[in-house]
Amino acid sequence: MDPTAAAPAPRSSAPAAAPLTAVVTGASSGIGRATAARLVADGWRVLAVARREDRLAELAAETGCEVLGVDVTSDESVDRLVARAEDLFSGSLNAVVHVAGGALGVEPAAEADLGKWQRMYDINVLGAVRVTRALLPALRASGRGDLLFVTSVAGQEAYPGGSGYNAAKAGEHMLAAALRLELNGEPIRVIEIAPGMVATEEFSLVRLGDQEAADAVYDGVENPLTAEDCADVIAYALGAPHHVNLDLVTVRPLAQAAAHRVARHRGI
Repeated sequence: MDPTAAAPAPRSSAPAAAPLTAVVTGASSGIGRATAARLVADGWRVLAVARREDRLAELAAETGCEVLGVDVTSDESVDRLVARAEDLFSGSLNAVVHVAGGALGVEPAAEADLGKWQRMYDINVLGAVRVTRALLPALRASGRGDLLFVTSVAGQEAYPGGSGYNAAKAGEHMLAAALRLELNGEPIRVIEIAPGMVATEEFSLVRLGDQEAADAVYDGVENPLTAEDCADVIAYALGAPHHVNLDLVTVRPLAQAAAHRVARHRGI
């Protein structure tokens, strides 16, 4: 043996840090799906949930995440979510990412379809409350918890034809703001990401019910946000040092200055 050779470095006896854990709602498509995939790529253990189990099965096959069919408007369904999260994560959870939501219709308030308004409120607001209430004990148990709400610029800016969605997303925005006050002093961050124009395969189609009308929303906007753009922001917010809280991040494409102000056919 060469006496001048450096001695091998001692092996560390410290165990590897356990991966962070997250539940992502609305994970069957769009921002929710992209977020689940991004967090898995970043080393998180993810339980991705949504109503469409066939879509979730595809996501699980592609990313290795855990999945569960969940309807956030159902107490029984959310109870099953709590039980599955308990089994997977031993009663401790680092993040809940609320993406489940959506818009229905563009009728003016004077012609409001109250069924659509009720559905939007049930998913965007009551669904977020139901899941938060159910999983908050596991977030507390982790000692490092995050509640992240994906809302919308529609919760900040009214626009014609948007009153129902404006109201629902404003409600979710205020839910996040109140929770931040109520949880002050606990190691749980409350984060809100409010996207502007995002081109996903379903959002405008579900809202408008017609592919041609959905495509017209993005006409002349060469670079709307993508679901992956939003997932990048979400991953950054969750990955920041835990003493850093991004209370509210509004993210838009360069072409959009406000919900109703969009530069079209300008090459941006």
